[in-house]
Amino acid sequence: MKVVAFNCSPNKDGNTAHMIRTVLNVLETEGIETEFIQVGGRLLLGCTACGTCKRDKNLRCSLPDDGMNELAEKMTTADGIIIGSPTFYSDLTTEAKALIDRVGYMNGGAGNRLWRKVGASVSSSRRAGATHTLDSINHFFMINEMVVVSSSYWNMSLARIPGDYEKDEEGVRTMQNLGLNMAWALKKLGN
Repeated sequence: MKVVAFNCSPNKDGNTAHMIRTVLNVLETEGIETEFIQVGGRLLLGCTACGTCKRDKNLRCSLPDDGMNELAEKMTTADGIIIGSPTFYSDLTTEAKALIDRVGYMNGGAGNRLWRKVGASVSSSRRAGATHTLDSINHFFMINEMVVVSSSYWNMSLARIPGDYEKDEEGVRTMQNLGLNMAWALKKLGN
């Protein structure tokens, strides 16, 4: 079993990255292989609805940018997927939006290769808006018929500057529980 995590924060060692790594550490102790992919900071274009991926029925996007086709392939070959984004103006980052929109379109055209994979969303927020960010990511999971995993609270942390997450004891426990719940779901589903 393998879980691939996508950090959509432009801060590659910020709170969102640390949250994701907490979940991945728990998954690794449960015997699940993990991979961390830095997405934030890449130049990713938004979907233009050109229809090439649907017409060609493959997992390829015709837009030229920083590795979207490879990100889609990583996602569709994993058993579990974590997408993390900090909250920017009460929603996810532009990189996260490009990732879910374009992989979603490509996946639909390629016969839904995400079907029944396990997905978890993670978000950090200064104060508010994380619920909407999680919602946006979870919509991607649900429209692709994935199994969405939750924790003992919303999969979020109140964290603004680097290091705030580690001070959020409930946030850390929430990420640890998310890792345990994700491992349980993957094992139950036999992925």
